[in-house]
Amino acid sequence: MAPWLPTKDKFGVAVWNFPRTKEHHLPLQVGEMVHILQASEGWYCGYSLRNRAARGIFPASLIRLKGTAVEQRGLEESAVPSDMPMVQEITTTLREWATIWKQLYVAGQTERYGQVKRMMQELMEQRSQLLSGTLPKDQLLRLRKEVTGKMDYGNKILALDLVVRDEDENILDPDRTSVISLFQAHRRAAQTLSQRIQEETSSQQRAPGHGTHGAASPSHNLYLCVRNFVCHIGEEAQLFMALYDPGEQRIISENYVIRWASTGVPQDIELLNNLRVVFTDLGSADLKRERLFLVCQIIRVGRMDLRDSHSRKLSTGLRRPFGISVMDITDITKGTCDSDEDKQHFIPVHLVAADGDFLHNMIRKAVEGKDINHKGQGLWVSLKVLWGDLSQVRKDHPHLVDRSTAVARKLGYPEVIMPGDVRNDIYLTLVQGEFDKGSKKTQKNVEVTVCVCDEAGNVVQNVIHAGAGDSPSSHYRSVVYYQQRHQRWMETLKIAVPIEDVHRTHLRFTFRHRSSSDSKDRSERIFSMAFVRLMRPDGTTLRDGEHDLVLYKGDSRKLEDASAYLSLPWERNAPEPKLPSGSSFRVSGAAAALAPSSRDSFQISTLVCSTKLTQNVNLLGLLKWRSKPSLLSGNLQKLMNVDGGEVIKFLQDTLDALFSIMMEHSDTDVYDTLVFDALVFIVRLVADRKFQHFNTVLEAYIRQHFSATLAYKKLLSVLTQYVEQAGRGEPCESLPRTFKALEYIFKFIVRSRRLFAQLYEGKEVAEFQRSLQRFFLALNQLMQSPLEGPTLLSQGAALKYLPTILEDVFGIFDSSTLGAVLRDFVGNLQPQRLLKQKLQSLTDIASSKAFQCHECRELVLQAALPILQELIQAGEEEDACIELLSSILEVLYQAQKSAEKLRARHKDRGDMELAQVKKHIQVILERLLHTVNRRVIVLDRENPLRSHYVACMATILSQMDKDHYSTYIQAFPSRPELMDFLMETFILFKDLIGKTVYPGDWVVMNMVQNREFLRAINHFATTLTEMFLSNSDFELQLWNNYFHLAVAFLTQDSLQLENFSPAKRNSILAKYGDMRATIGASIRDMWYSLGQRKIEFIPGMVGPILEMTLVPELELRKSTIPIFFDMMLCEHRLSGTFSRFEDEILRRLDSEVEGGRGDEQYMQLFKSILLSCCQSHPELAKPGEDFVRLVSELLERLLDYRAVMNDENKTYSMSCTVNLLNFYKEIDRQAMYIRYLYKLKDLHISYENYTEGAYTLLLHARLLTWSEESNAAPVPGPHGLHLHTQRQLKEALYNQIIEYFDQGKMWEEAIHICKELAEQYESHVFDYEMLSDILQREAKFYEKILKVLRPSPDYFAVGYYGQGFPTFLRNKIFIYRGKEYERREDFEMQLLSPFPNAEKLKSTSPPGQDITDSPGQYIQCFTVQPAEEAKVRLKGRSIPEQITNFYKANHIQRFSYSRPFKRGPSDPDNEFANMWIERTTFRTAYPLPGILRWFVVTSTETIIISPLENAIETMMKTNEKIMSEINRHQNDPSLPINPLSMLLNGIVDPAVMGGFTKYEKAFFQELYMQEHPEDAGKIEKLKDLIAWQIPLLAEGIRIHGQKVPEDLRPFHERMEQCFEQLRAKVEAEYGVREMMFFEDRRSGRPRSIAWVPDWDRLSHAGASTEAPPTPKAARRPSESEERRESRASAIFGSRRQDARQSISELPEPKDEKWRLSCTVSDSSQSIDRKQPPGSQAAAGAQPSTAGSSLSPTGFGGRVKSASKLPPLPRKFSPSVYETFLEQSDAAAAGKVSPTVDGSRSLKSPPLPPPKSKRLSQL
Repeated sequence: MAPWLPTKDKFGVAVWNFPRTKEHHLPLQVGEMVHILQASEGWYCGYSLRNRAARGIFPASLIRLKGTAVEQRGLEESAVPSDMPMVQEITTTLREWATIWKQLYVAGQTERYGQVKRMMQELMEQRSQLLSGTLPKDQLLRLRKEVTGKMDYGNKILALDLVVRDEDENILDPDRTSVISLFQAHRRAAQTLSQRIQEETSSQQRAPGHGTHGAASPSHNLYLCVRNFVCHIGEEAQLFMALYDPGEQRIISENYVIRWASTGVPQDIELLNNLRVVFTDLGSADLKRERLFLVCQIIRVGRMDLRDSHSRKLSTGLRRPFGISVMDITDITKGTCDSDEDKQHFIPVHLVAADGDFLHNMIRKAVEGKDINHKGQGLWVSLKVLWGDLSQVRKDHPHLVDRSTAVARKLGYPEVIMPGDVRNDIYLTLVQGEFDKGSKKTQKNVEVTVCVCDEAGNVVQNVIHAGAGDSPSSHYRSVVYYQQRHQRWMETLKIAVPIEDVHRTHLRFTFRHRSSSDSKDRSERIFSMAFVRLMRPDGTTLRDGEHDLVLYKGDSRKLEDASAYLSLPWERNAPEPKLPSGSSFRVSGAAAALAPSSRDSFQISTLVCSTKLTQNVNLLGLLKWRSKPSLLSGNLQKLMNVDGGEVIKFLQDTLDALFSIMMEHSDTDVYDTLVFDALVFIVRLVADRKFQHFNTVLEAYIRQHFSATLAYKKLLSVLTQYVEQAGRGEPCESLPRTFKALEYIFKFIVRSRRLFAQLYEGKEVAEFQRSLQRFFLALNQLMQSPLEGPTLLSQGAALKYLPTILEDVFGIFDSSTLGAVLRDFVGNLQPQRLLKQKLQSLTDIASSKAFQCHECRELVLQAALPILQELIQAGEEEDACIELLSSILEVLYQAQKSAEKLRARHKDRGDMELAQVKKHIQVILERLLHTVNRRVIVLDRENPLRSHYVACMATILSQMDKDHYSTYIQAFPSRPELMDFLMETFILFKDLIGKTVYPGDWVVMNMVQNREFLRAINHFATTLTEMFLSNSDFELQLWNNYFHLAVAFLTQDSLQLENFSPAKRNSILAKYGDMRATIGASIRDMWYSLGQRKIEFIPGMVGPILEMTLVPELELRKSTIPIFFDMMLCEHRLSGTFSRFEDEILRRLDSEVEGGRGDEQYMQLFKSILLSCCQSHPELAKPGEDFVRLVSELLERLLDYRAVMNDENKTYSMSCTVNLLNFYKEIDRQAMYIRYLYKLKDLHISYENYTEGAYTLLLHARLLTWSEESNAAPVPGPHGLHLHTQRQLKEALYNQIIEYFDQGKMWEEAIHICKELAEQYESHVFDYEMLSDILQREAKFYEKILKVLRPSPDYFAVGYYGQGFPTFLRNKIFIYRGKEYERREDFEMQLLSPFPNAEKLKSTSPPGQDITDSPGQYIQCFTVQPAEEAKVRLKGRSIPEQITNFYKANHIQRFSYSRPFKRGPSDPDNEFANMWIERTTFRTAYPLPGILRWFVVTSTETIIISPLENAIETMMKTNEKIMSEINRHQNDPSLPINPLSMLLNGIVDPAVMGGFTKYEKAFFQELYMQEHPEDAGKIEKLKDLIAWQIPLLAEGIRIHGQKVPEDLRPFHERMEQCFEQLRAKVEAEYGVREMMFFEDRRSGRPRSIAWVPDWDRLSHAGASTEAPPTPKAARRPSESEERRESRASAIFGSRRQDARQSISELPEPKDEKWRLSCTVSDSSQSIDRKQPPGSQAAAGAQPSTAGSSLSPTGFGGRVKSASKLPPLPRKFSPSVYETFLEQSDAAAAGKVSPTVDGSRSLKSPPLPPPKSKRLSQL
């Protein structure tokens, strides 16, 4: 095999999954990154970046290699991808999102899941575009912005870290950015994201980008695409589309013209599917119009009337109105509904209905919603709002707007006039006209023709534009309205005449009547003419607005002769020359042929949009000032009244005129002030928002065109004059306006001075400096003035605008002098005057270039820092203070970085600059650090300014070095002041660390702050050891605060790297390292430096040190855990013990581990390190070992508890809680014990385990006494607030316990508590009212016991096997108490839910070692039965079944499980012969129920039950079941008969039941008896049981016969026949048994069981035939016996019976009282074969005083000779049968029941009576 060789390719990505099939393989998943170390024959060796510790080999074919840059870090090399940073960031982001994306899917958050999926897909697509490298620069920049926006938004909604970026979308490097800049970047990023999220979640739909582009862009555009036009016209048509404002009732944009052919397509077929236009120049005011409509005017071109027939030749080419379309687009332009280029809107056509329908009037009516003829014809259009100027729109939306897209401009100027926007458009609107019909019979069909003519009357070609999208023309013909005297066209067209031709051109309007007949139409001539000049005689352009033109009549040739009309007036009511009226008006010469019309009128409207033509005579006079110098002063003054737009259009010309005036009058100052004011006016215009883009034009003018070399003298002189005037208190209204223009005034001054210096080789420098100083001196004097009013306004303006001149002044003024000027400028202002403006001015100064010079900066700081200190202390103008301080710190940071760079090139200069910066930092440090710290302490946590102050504080700390700290510490005048500062700082740092002022996702900001805090803490630690450690100087509180601060720093969440994703963890380690190790080492060193003072920190520092050692960082733990031993040793040497340390660590360990700290590794380290330390000190070896063992046990239990605390299934949480409270009880920690008692109680109550919750509270109650002592331990929950004595608390607990027992149906237990409370109320506190209440509650509980149904719970044994389980479960068996009606299947499902990987064992036998030692999880579950205990305690009493059932299922500690198995040869015909039983008895640690629903099994006992014993048990259970059913039916006649029928029939019907026969075949054979002589007694017992079943069946069949319905009578008779056969057989073989019945003399309520206490008094009656005597009354037990029985009832337990309930007895005659004796067979009495015959005879001869006998099996009776049955009993008593069972057990064990005289007797039973007698007894 080829050797493994290093590779050049270091980095790759898995493109296929690679499973691990061999030991040395490295498993990989798709997308996993690998670092390749070596290669060999198609294989790579390396490791995954997900787990660098695991190395292996993997196929090279599965890896896609990536370009890398290898970085050497010590002995290790690290491969870093060489992709562009943006691509790397996308990759990292996608990996991080993918993990969360899967979690969203699992959590069911489908909406967020889909959102993240879409963003990830978009990011992957954009990543591919970035990797392609084919994008142009502008598109790449846009893509980067889009990508970063999407990533930042995704991080925000997924609660990931905020990423801060610079202007180029690169992630900010905290090492190259100041802390304050980093903070501001975080704020901006957070605000941007919040705005975007708000937009995303807003219920109001907005147009895409409306919230961002719309606010920022000064220009808006409406894109229109005409998809189709469907209208039946039959002729060519023209569509004029425009924007319409119904409020002003005018069109506000140019028309977009579409020429439509008669065939239904555009005339220019190339425009098909390409009818697009952009309505541009719309401003914010246009979008805010109340309503805005898109209108379309449809004009057909053809005949006069569509109805005219073609029988005669018709005139054609007439423009006739056809209809209009309107659409409200207000919602689209305002962004309240979506605008999408793919969405189509239908606009219906409203057709012209009458000749008098003018299109403009139709638009007005349609907009008002009036009903106009509508035939379903219309246009389909798409609309979209676009932002930016036209060039930006074409760049952003090239698929919508290209060079072929028509552009329709707004009628007028846009809100912001761009410098390059050169226009010379005159918009002409044909408004209306009125024409007399003259000699015609009807009104004329007037057509207006418009053309542009020069002075000679020649038509200027192609200067008329009907609208966008249409080619220019030389003539424009209006719409013809049929026979209307008053015509209203409202048609707008654009006249675009070259600028140089405007002064010699005019518009000519000719009017002609159009006839429908072609022949007549040809003969029609022009009947009137009007004209208008575009330039007025004074040189200004035609004014905007309506013009009422003069209509001239005359010869048609003269009407088109310019020489004939140009000398005539063109407008009515014109001021010059005056228009003569009517017929008296005559002109000589060529014009004599033209006469004005008095009956006709014609109005037009014009709007000039020109950047080269002006309509203002004042501006024109200024521009041409040389022509009339006498008017110069007036023109300069009138300039202030000229419209700003006019001035801006002629900005350069105006400035040239002003400076030429100044230069040509350099020897006089007559015009200086006027020119200065005019210049201020112009500069202020440029500052207006409408013309803000002309700032660059103005600056370009100053740089390139300005040439006035002497202007600086005059400008500076006037400026100084104004300032001095205001400083003297004289009124100077123009000074505030002048300050607003100060920036550009100084630009003119500085530029003029430089031009002068270039021209005259630097002359007059001193004079210029003096002029400047004079200005600044005057300015500073102005600042000193205390006057109000205009002076105050001037001071405020000076503060605002002076910083704007610093960049220009800095280059020509000495920096020290400038610094002094600025210092005095700010300092001269009175302290409380214009505070906010003063701070803003200082902020602007700090941001200027002058402040970067250290000489100037030092002087400015002298003025700024005292102001800052005073205002921050007072809490005034804090926003402005923070802004100023931030600016100063940012400048110092940049200066420090620049000095360090300079030092690398020029060490001396760099050192000098660095020294100056450090000096200024020291000044700020001494002035402001303490002030800022105290302000942070004072401010509320919710105050947003707090984070700003903290950022400033961190910035100051970041710029401090060791010398700064040392100097600052030494600068404190006294030791107490230094101590106060350190105390404040420690407390402040701890507060900021514990409750950071920054949001949690500002990770970079938090880490940078931590880095600076760490540096500061370490420096202050040095101060502690140097100045506060010696005995005389030691300050305990100061040291204590240090330790608490350091531990808080180490344990803060932002430093717990193990909680972060691998990418985030690696990023933090690479940038900041693990700061926990650094501070941990400092804490350790500081602790050991304390020496003898350590004892003062015990136990106070135990908790903080414990917190530190619990941090999951191995080296930190190893270095800090020995501190514990040092504490133990310190306390032990002083007091001989370390009990205080032990108590504190146990107390704190509980809360720390519960809070999530600590792990298995910590427990092992703690144990090993402390044991090792203790062994090295003999005096601590034994107590130390005990302490370590104690802590280890506690840790083990706490870790178990924490592991299951948050599980959905709280079962194991309860177990761990019990383990903990038992542990605390053992070590006598009562407070902790009680704390976990209440945790356990709360868990129980949350799961409705009320019984267990009551027992849990009872444990606390038992710790209390009935006394007035105060509570020793704090009590959790509501009881601890107002219950101060133990009596109060115990009483409250008892009442709560009673309530829980009641809810858990444990009324017997509640009664015990009631009795104890009653005793207290009756005998101790004598509160009879409470006694009455508690007795009533007790009575209700007694009633519930008898009347409320309580199903007995099932019990389950559960075994947890395998090493995969927690220690408290591992290889242990538990007995669980099931809930009411809980099925085993449901219980198992709940049991397995916390362990989804566990395997259920199918066998119930104990598992082998292979299972218990395996690493897996195995669970075994089966049902167990309570083992009856102390049943004898209830013997001898007549007790209801409701009472006994409780004790059979509660207070049980022993449980059994029987597992059948076969042994020996198998008999297929009789399975009972070899059916053995393995019975396992489990003993639990505590009885159930208790404080848990389960307890661990402490011991097990297994016995084997033979088949014979199994048969006996089976017969016993069967007989018990029969007896139970009999009692139930006697007590409640209403019970259904079906269960009794099935039970009896299954026993008596031989076809179904063959049990007797099988028992006989198995055990009663001679062969079996010979082989098993020891079983003789058991065989006799089984025979007795069979015999005793007969009377039970007889009673059951009797009851069945009474209740059986008629339809089941045949079934009953069949059952009686079968019983008779069975009875005959059994009595013949095993003798006759007759039950003894007792009358229940109590009539209050029925009893189902009658216990006979004095059964021993019954004697054997042998074969006596005497009538039974009346029984004696039972002896009343004594009071002491009753108390014993009462106490015993609390712990009594008995075997569970399946179906016993308390049911009413059957009604029977009350006067019949009788006792039934039974005949006992000899065979049932001869059990003990070892009894001597003599004794048997003696026993048999002994007479019975009671007239009855007691058999060895326990039943009393006598031999009957009478064939008549006695009367039926009122109630059937099972006491006889139960006595038989007990004594049978004794007999089977070799014991014989004594007779009345104490002797033992065995007597053979008599022969059974004849069959006839037995039958007669039925």
